[in-house]
Amino acid sequence: MHHDENCSHGHKGLLSWILSWKGVGLILILAGVSYYLLTVHLAHLAVSLPYLFLLACPLMHIFGHKHGHDNKKQD
Repeated sequence: MHHDENCSHGHKGLLSWILSWKGVGLILILAGVSYYLLTVHLAHLAVSLPYLFLLACPLMHIFGHKHGHDNKKQD
């Protein structure tokens, strides 16, 4: 696997945005909403966990097999 040393230029812009006031505010809002949903709706989440697990299995199969393969059979 070949990595280019110059390919990380997009991460610097994202990191600087996350560390800005808008990024920190968005993270705090998302953390508050997540805490609220987990504390108030935990019973609903617990009931749906088996279905989420069953949904995750085919999604991991579909997306996991495409990573790093060129889908060509070798003779």
